[in-house]
Amino acid sequence: MLRCFAGLALLATVCLPAAASAQAQLPAEAAETMTTLAQMVRWSGVLASLGVILVASIILRFLDRLADGIGGSFAEYRLTIQKFAAFSRFGVYFLTIVLVALLSFRFSAQALAIVGGTAAVAFGFAMKDLVSSIVAGVMIMFDRPFQVGDRVEFGGQYGDVVTIGLRSVKLRTLGDSIVTIPNNLFLSEVTSCANYGVPQMQVVLDFLIDVRSDAERARDIVQEEVATSRYVRLQSPVVVLVEQVLEGNYLALRIRLKAYVLDTKQEKDFGTDVTLRVLEAFRAEGIQPPAVLHRSLDEDAAEVLRAVRST
Repeated sequence: MLRCFAGLALLATVCLPAAASAQAQLPAEAAETMTTLAQMVRWSGVLASLGVILVASIILRFLDRLADGIGGSFAEYRLTIQKFAAFSRFGVYFLTIVLVALLSFRFSAQALAIVGGTAAVAFGFAMKDLVSSIVAGVMIMFDRPFQVGDRVEFGGQYGDVVTIGLRSVKLRTLGDSIVTIPNNLFLSEVTSCANYGVPQMQVVLDFLIDVRSDAERARDIVQEEVATSRYVRLQSPVVVLVEQVLEGNYLALRIRLKAYVLDTKQEKDFGTDVTLRVLEAFRAEGIQPPAVLHRSLDEDAAEVLRAVRST
C-alpha cells in the first residue's frame, strides 16, 4: 500500500509540472476561445432542452396517429390531411431547434463569431450531405414536385410518399416496404408522379391478341368490362386503343386500356379485376392470343421426316 502511495506521489510530482508548463505554452487566444465557448453553454437549460425534445417527439407521434385516423375515416380528404401533417411536422422541427438553442446557449457577439466560423467549417466538410438534404427538403415542400400521399416512381422504386422530412423522403412500396431516399437525390434525378395531389390516377393495361381475331369485338369487350368494374372512375375518360405491334418474334394486335381508378390504392385491384374478366370474355368469344410466326416443333419434325423419306 505504501508503495502505491509512493508511486502516485512520484507520478503527480512528474506530471503536474509538465501539465502546468504545457498550459503555460498555450496561446492566449486559444485559452480565451475555450473560456468563451464554456461560458456560452447554459447548463441549467440543458435539462429543459431534453424536456422540449421529449414533448416534441410526443407531439410528432400524436400528429402521425391523428393523420392516419382521420385519413382512414375520411378517404376523400386523406391527401389534404397528410399534407397538413407534413407541414405541421416541419413546424415542430423548427420550433424544437429554436427552443433548444435558446435554452441551452447564451449568445453574444463574440460567441456567435466563434461558433459561426466553426459551424461554417463543420457544415462545409463533415455535414455537406446533411445540409444539402435539408435544403432540398425545404425546396421539395415549396416547389412540390410531389406531395405526401402521391404515388411516385424514383430510382427504380415505386410507391406512395409517406413522409417528407428534413433529411429524407419515405416511400411505401406496393410490397409494403418502407424505402428511405435522401432529399438531395431528388434535385438531380427525374421523378414520375402518377396522381399529383389527387386520389384518382390513370392505369394503363395492355392485352395482346392474334392479328386474325376480331379487333373491334375485342375492343368492345374491354370497354364493357371496364365500365362494370367497381374500381373505375367513370367521371374520367376511358380510352381503348388498338395497334398492330411486333413483340419479339411474333406479330400481334395490342389493345391498350387507359382508365382512372377512384384511389391510388386500388391500382393493382383494378388491374387484376379487369384482366380476369377480359380474358374470360376473350375465351368465350374465341379471341385467341397472338400466334408465333416461326414454325412449331411438329412442323419441323414433319419436314425432317419428309426429307429422310425422299432420300
